[in-house]
Amino acid sequence: MEKRDKVGKIATDLLAKADDKHTVIDQMEENLTDYDKNIWLCVEDAKKKYPNNFYIVVETKKERLLENVIRNFFFSRFSCPTPTWDQTVYKYHRKRDFLEFLWVVPSKDTCKYLTFNQMDVVESERELLKFVLSYNDGTLLKVAKKLNGEADTSPLIV
Repeated sequence: MEKRDKVGKIATDLLAKADDKHTVIDQMEENLTDYDKNIWLCVEDAKKKYPNNFYIVVETKKERLLENVIRNFFFSRFSCPTPTWDQTVYKYHRKRDFLEFLWVVPSKDTCKYLTFNQMDVVESERELLKFVLSYNDGTLLKVAKKLNGEADTSPLIV
């Protein structure tokens, strides 16, 4: 049985016996279990590919058929990516051997919710709200363009 088959079976079994005790926080904690380890594995791999600074991108994706399975995909890039939903971006500074957290943009639905409920956002989610608002008003795009040496007026390539 392949790993994907195992995940599918586990997810299906969990859906069948789903209860209200498994919260969003529980899901997030499970999702983050190997997060740091995977970030640093990606950094070490990228050090072999890029002689200078580079970026680590984490894309969070929900399985289409298994609604309770969320995966993080880690990859490196030479250039700063265009900000988008379900994305976390870091910049690795080679000379200082330092990984800088740049931004996180949650899912489209979460962005909408935070945007329309700003006054109700709890203190622990205020930083996330700031990233969402910076994404909405184009500030994160300007940051990405600046990091790539592009002009503010350069067109967005989709």
